Amino acid sequence: MDRGDIEEAAGEEEFPRLGGGKYRPVGAHDRAVVEMSSIDPGSSSSSSTLKNIRVVAPGEMGAGAREGPIPEDGVNGHQKESKLELFGFDSLVNILGLKSMTGEQIPAPSSPRDGEDISIMQGHPKPALKMGTMMGVFVPCLQNILGIIYYIRFTWIVGMAGIGQSLVLVLLCGLCTFLTTISLSAIATNGAMKGGGPYYLIGRALGPEVGISIGLCFFLGNAVAGALYVLGAVETFLKAFPAAGIFRETITKVNGTAVAESVQSPSSHDLQIYGIVVTILLCFIVFGGVKMINRVAPAFLLPVLLSILCIFIGMFLAKTDDPDTGITGLRLKSFRDNWSSAYQMTNNAGIPDPLGGTYWSFNELVGLFFPAVTGIMAGSNRSASLKDTQRSIPVGTLAATLSTTLLYVISVLFFGAVATRDKLLTDRLLTATVAWPLPLIVHVGIILSTLGAALQSLTGAPRLLAAIANDDILPILNYFKVADTSEPHIATLFTALICIGCVVIGNLDLITPTVTMFYLLCYAGVNLSCFLLDLLDAPSWRPRWKYHHWSLSFVGASLCIVIMFLISWSFTVVAIALASLIYKYVGLKGKAGDWGDGFKSAYFQLALRSLRSLGADQVHPKNWYPIPLVFCRPWGQLPENVPCHPKLADFANCMKKKGRGMSIFVSILDGDYYECAEEAKEACKQLATYIEYKRCEGVAEIVVAPNMTEGFRGIIQTMGLGNLKPNIVVMRYPEIWRRENLTEIPSTFVGIINDCITANKGVVIIKGLEEWPNEYQRQYGTIDLYWIVRDGGLMLLLSQLLLTKESFESCKIQLFCIAEEDSDAEALKADVKKFLYDLRMQAEVIVVTMKSWDIRSEGNSKEDSLEAFDAAQRRISDYLGEIKSQGSTPRLANGKAMVVNEQQVEKFLYTMLKLNSTILSYSRMAAVVLVSLPPPPLNHPAYFYMEYMDLLVENVPRMLIVRGYHRDVVTLFT
Repeated sequence: MDRGDIEEAAGEEEFPRLGGGKYRPVGAHDRAVVEMSSIDPGSSSSSSTLKNIRVVAPGEMGAGAREGPIPEDGVNGHQKESKLELFGFDSLVNILGLKSMTGEQIPAPSSPRDGEDISIMQGHPKPALKMGTMMGVFVPCLQNILGIIYYIRFTWIVGMAGIGQSLVLVLLCGLCTFLTTISLSAIATNGAMKGGGPYYLIGRALGPEVGISIGLCFFLGNAVAGALYVLGAVETFLKAFPAAGIFRETITKVNGTAVAESVQSPSSHDLQIYGIVVTILLCFIVFGGVKMINRVAPAFLLPVLLSILCIFIGMFLAKTDDPDTGITGLRLKSFRDNWSSAYQMTNNAGIPDPLGGTYWSFNELVGLFFPAVTGIMAGSNRSASLKDTQRSIPVGTLAATLSTTLLYVISVLFFGAVATRDKLLTDRLLTATVAWPLPLIVHVGIILSTLGAALQSLTGAPRLLAAIANDDILPILNYFKVADTSEPHIATLFTALICIGCVVIGNLDLITPTVTMFYLLCYAGVNLSCFLLDLLDAPSWRPRWKYHHWSLSFVGASLCIVIMFLISWSFTVVAIALASLIYKYVGLKGKAGDWGDGFKSAYFQLALRSLRSLGADQVHPKNWYPIPLVFCRPWGQLPENVPCHPKLADFANCMKKKGRGMSIFVSILDGDYYECAEEAKEACKQLATYIEYKRCEGVAEIVVAPNMTEGFRGIIQTMGLGNLKPNIVVMRYPEIWRRENLTEIPSTFVGIINDCITANKGVVIIKGLEEWPNEYQRQYGTIDLYWIVRDGGLMLLLSQLLLTKESFESCKIQLFCIAEEDSDAEALKADVKKFLYDLRMQAEVIVVTMKSWDIRSEGNSKEDSLEAFDAAQRRISDYLGEIKSQGSTPRLANGKAMVVNEQQVEKFLYTMLKLNSTILSYSRMAAVVLVSLPPPPLNHPAYFYMEYMDLLVENVPRMLIVRGYHRDVVTLFT
């Protein structure tokens, strides 16, 4: 292609060059697309020339990309352009990355933040400043990890636990954060990250409930950590400047030395007052905006690194000839003396005291030290500001974790060799004592590092809370919602109140275990997320970070739980209980959201494995569950926007025991599939929403077919998988068939029954659906079963399922056995009672013998039934006369010749009349009547069968007509 033509057509704009050369890279949120107009047919150039390139809005793409005549010349000429026209330019544009995949693929996001549309003005907007690995991840993590614990508690921990157990402590906590970093790297490199840090990762991996419960606990941990840093800064300040204390300092006697010495400790009231003032000042800075904080935050790291350097220089230059009290310099003797542990009682300030109220052991030290290794999430929280998230988060976080762990290991060896144990236990600022050239350098480093960390906590915690609120899952958090460019002022104020409340406690050693629990809970969630995603290995799980394995994540999660119980089983139970309560609350009050979490994938994998384990063999009667196929298309009209009869949904729930089971609600849409596909999708959504509103455990399906018969035949053959296919078809009895077309409804109804018999499916037809009770309408009386043919126990099982519902639990079951004329009624009754006893079913057994009787002999008492019988006979005679008048051989819907035996027709009518009379005699006051469904007679018109059925259900207000299939659904055996 001629480059000059592109430059001429593009004008001053800079567009991709297809012929080589440089091009302007497309940004992540560039919503513009390139419209390639047709090549000018009049061009005489031997190569295809691209002209009239212009920028259009995404909404214009559909029509604009296909306008213009088809070119007739150029390379490959008309054929090449025709192939491109076949595929369409939309696909090409998507491949080139010129459209936002998020906006195209998620038209209706469950979370507002998942599909947010970012409007960008056309032109060349100024790109946002992006940070690299060093300033974007390594420096924030290092600044959050190195903090107050290292300066004012680490030497004390070495003195209490000894060098040996201190090394175990550092390596144990370092291994926990290292494994968590591996899991974090895998999840963070599996796709783009948004605001919320670990909450976003956990929520998208384990679901909204788990994500919000752990996210809120992590928010509390960050808020409490702010108080931890504030108290550390205040304590350091009061140690450096004792005269600044308002209240009298605490004097503690040191025991275990040759001469008892007095050690001064800041007053708890001073810690509270100064801590509240500092917290308020930091809140004013946070309210000023995050831009100023981000500019100043890296500068806080420089004093920290300088102070650490001064500490190590001071240890090397420590005097050995005339040292300060307890400072021995780097001596092997001190190293040997401090190797073992010296756990003992201390007072609230941590000073050894036999009468103190706190006994320190290895477990308590784990809780005290663990906050010194936290902070590995600082890089993931800045994912939106990184140039390359996939590379920066793993490299920067691992580098910070390994470097700080190595620093702690070296510090344990040096601290244990530079001073006596008494000095380690009594000098809370030993790092400042040994620092070169002045202790003031360490004091300034401690204060600046802790204030910087506190500022980061007071900045990050409100944004975490705002991110949870913006997902719009928990309505109670709506007060903390903020726009993308706004500051979370309300969340900041709430965080400040929590921080001030913890500062009032005033005891650093009581706050750190609380922070530890929340951080460990969050780290366990990250490890479990990676474990689940790695174990399931869904097609979407493709992290760029390859150095991970599900076993490492499992060990990391287990280690987090073990450390939690090592620290304090009571704090662990409280933290897990708090997360569980939040989880339950989100499940009850939260809005539904599908984030494609790992649990959904786990359910899918479990369903597939269960389906394969079931196999294709028949299910044993002990494990049989009804899977009703509810035919929603009514024989009549329903109100607008009601896709299923409400009482059908109520009856579907009655077929489940304690809610166990699944229903499939299907409906048929008449028409052509290509024309009605979109309409079917909308109807399916509407039906699914309705059955969820009716609290039915089931799925919705809409099938497009030329007519109802063809549609149902396809459904009955293909619906379901393996042994999870529907086994019972539930539908409404067409009571309106006489008012409609006489040939359509009867033939369709009979065809459905025959299809069910052929497919070996059970059938339940509900007559009097309008009278069916809902869950709040309690029924009294009896459930009467007219057991005519053996149906595998389906009718018996349905009656037992009805009794488990509140609406029918007050009813009793009556079983009517319809016997032959010469049967022994008493023997039959005894056999049925024994059978019911073995089935663990209670019912009153009544044997009814169908004796020959003259229809006219009981005319007075059976007037209604006789009138219905005469009317049915008259209508059938008229129908036969109409058929005979046509002259040709009448045929059924399946093409077979219709053979009508008038004596047989009258016999069928008589049987239905007698059965109906029996039902009315015994069950006029029954809550519901169940009767066996007679199969449609062969070679009889569907119209005749409808007449038989009408005569059966005459004057019975509520009836279930049931047909089982050739297998047992109940069993006698255990």
